[in-house]
Amino acid sequence: MFLKIRSSKPEVKVVSRRKPKKRLFPLLCLASLGLWLGYKQLQSYFVQPEAIFVLGGHEDRERFAAKLAVEHPDLPIWVSSGSPQHYVTEIFTNAGVSDHRLHLDYQAKDTVTNFTSLVKELKAQGIDSVYLITSDNHMNRARIIGEIVFGTQGIVLKPLSVPSDDSPEPIEKIVRDGGRSFLWLLTGRTGENLLLP
Repeated sequence: MFLKIRSSKPEVKVVSRRKPKKRLFPLLCLASLGLWLGYKQLQSYFVQPEAIFVLGGHEDRERFAAKLAVEHPDLPIWVSSGSPQHYVTEIFTNAGVSDHRLHLDYQAKDTVTNFTSLVKELKAQGIDSVYLITSDNHMNRARIIGEIVFGTQGIVLKPLSVPSDDSPEPIEKIVRDGGRSFLWLLTGRTGENLLLP
């Protein structure tokens, strides 16, 4: 005869806590980035810029900025590393823009240094918002850099794209220069010497 003895203790189920899914952090980062970009887009919609900031290097950008300067006769114009000085001055003079409004700066060697070389000067002038002028194929990279460099210093961007026949820049350039902009925030250096030719 077999005797079955029942235990008086109830069965205990062990419930293990699930580890947070590894996908949660990247999703939170993307959501945060999306909210931040949405906020910046809304902010740029309502801002009334106090200056025109041109990423030089293409005559079309400088001509576009000259037309905008005529529409906004009280705004100073900053051209970062544009065409040769006599040529840029001629474009603005022919459009009827006074020389005293025009500030030409040739310190920048690339898009990141377009922003980092002038951010302190713009802040010293009391400028808290700018029209950002560059080609449409270059605007995504310029905006990311501008939001990091200018945005963290309290300067709001209102982007205005100049039409171009060139294809949009690859995402790798945007990521690289976004990283260089964060490097500038942390160290004051842009890493321009790390760029490959």
